[in-house]
Amino acid sequence: MIRHMIATILLALGLTGSPALAQGQEAPRILVMGDSLLAMHKLTGRAVSATLRRMTGARVTDRAMGGARYFYRLPISGAIGLNIRKQYQPGNWDWVVLSGGGNDLWLGCGCNRCERRMNRMVSRDGRRGVIPGLLSRLRHDGARVIYVGYLRTPGVNSPIEHCADEGDEFDRRMARLAALDRGLHFVPLADMVPHGDLSYHAIDRIHPSVKASREIGARVAQIIAAEAPQVVSRNRASME
Repeated sequence: MIRHMIATILLALGLTGSPALAQGQEAPRILVMGDSLLAMHKLTGRAVSATLRRMTGARVTDRAMGGARYFYRLPISGAIGLNIRKQYQPGNWDWVVLSGGGNDLWLGCGCNRCERRMNRMVSRDGRRGVIPGLLSRLRHDGARVIYVGYLRTPGVNSPIEHCADEGDEFDRRMARLAALDRGLHFVPLADMVPHGDLSYHAIDRIHPSVKASREIGARVAQIIAAEAPQVVSRNRASME
């Protein structure tokens, strides 16, 4: 009895080493897929998926890969995970968290005259394209879906500074898509980086720093916790 009381107090204070679930509740299963936004720091165990695992107590499978796109001509791209659509494998997933589209715009059309490429990914109204098609399949298989947008640059010497307009339009389209289904959530990151703050990016000024990956994971975990009250999230302040 005393041991149970101590554990309850520690959990309430956010001092436990891991989150807890309601008695008899099985840990949710989360699939993470997409590009380097989610894959960054995976080798050191500090990717977005690590924060999700820590904050939700979920069983997380991370298939995100740096350089992944929606459109690849090489057949081998699917086998090695570079085609985002091929990263998905049907399973008993409660949630699928994914990103993607940035490499298709930056590497595919140089963030210049990308309307055709963007339309192939997601139409203006959010109803057509490979992304709505993929998310429809995930939803049909029973998973709730969280799509993560992209960080904006700190405004200091970034090679993708000129991609801001495309990023804003992509966010608008994904928000419209998410509004069509209560089981879809879009997490924009356009507001995360204060102008001139270099702490949210790796040295290349493109990819997220460890700090940013942790913050992205926290935003996603909050959605999961809000929709699944049995998941007890750690106090976000304890991660700082």
